[in-house]
Amino acid sequence: MTGTAPSFETLQTPLDDPSAWRGADLRTQTDWIVTLTAVEIAEIEGALAGVRDRQADLFALSRDDFPLPTLSARLEGLLPVLEGGRGFALVRGLPVERYSEADARTIFWGLAQHVGVPESQDGAGNLMHDVRDTGKSFADSNTVRDYQTDAAINFHNDGADIFMLCCMQTGASGGQSLLVSAVEVFNEAMRRRPDLAEVLQQACWHMDTRGQRRDGVKTQVMPIYTYWNGQLTPNYKNSLMYAAQRFPDVPPFTAAQTEAIALLDEICSDPDIALSFVMEPGDIQIASNYATFHARTKYQDSGDTDRRRHMLRIWLSIPNGRPLPPNFEGTREFGATYARRMTPNGEKT
Repeated sequence: MTGTAPSFETLQTPLDDPSAWRGADLRTQTDWIVTLTAVEIAEIEGALAGVRDRQADLFALSRDDFPLPTLSARLEGLLPVLEGGRGFALVRGLPVERYSEADARTIFWGLAQHVGVPESQDGAGNLMHDVRDTGKSFADSNTVRDYQTDAAINFHNDGADIFMLCCMQTGASGGQSLLVSAVEVFNEAMRRRPDLAEVLQQACWHMDTRGQRRDGVKTQVMPIYTYWNGQLTPNYKNSLMYAAQRFPDVPPFTAAQTEAIALLDEICSDPDIALSFVMEPGDIQIASNYATFHARTKYQDSGDTDRRRHMLRIWLSIPNGRPLPPNFEGTREFGATYARRMTPNGEKT
């Protein structure tokens, strides 16, 4: 196991932050949806044609290899929204039905290059994951992860600064996407139970690493919310916290911890707090792992093997990313981003 996190200031009041929003308010708004224009789609297809001509290796492609004369500025314009703003956007209108799976992967990778730097998502160093049902369940082994199943996924955040999720194909039913403001969830916890909001900030939460750490460490011990540098930076993995309870050297949840995580889940599931939407083929969800938690309802696949639910996922470090708390340095999910951006004394480079 990793050691416990260093001592940080405990936030004792709700935090006034641009990323604190409620789903009920955003349902009547559309400014979080970015619709691609015909010109931008033409730029994407022009860049794709150039890559095809060079027969370049996908993961060797840089933003210069995938030029987007006008769309690049629009994608870069999302960076202040992702860090310092609402924390997410939905890019809509990519006609994925026109492309082979290989071409769609190339497009998704190329778009990501104009947002940030891809980071590894697992111990093997993979930079792009296929989010689809493998026929396994989370309980099948100690390495299966939620995204490899068709089960509902509880609210959590991923790794690096942001995640990009591209819908290639929907399933037969279910699979609704849900987002909450991580800050507003904390604020609501503070309003309802300030004593439990304090527990959420304690370095007492063990999270199963699912065998993804190269050093073999089985659990990470962190707060769910770390208040540092005037910001709340979360690391929340509901299923991994419960999974860590199987280890004999992990202490069982205290009564306060059990109450705190139940409160967190109750708030995340509040229809006034959560924003729900259905991702259609070609939709790309881009969200901050510090400003938001995301979830998914259970889905069912079609019997047609060519029409099974399929998403592509990339984790990215972004150029305007926040300074990360020192306790994020050695983590599986955020260690690479920390190393990329922070110096040993914890200041931004």
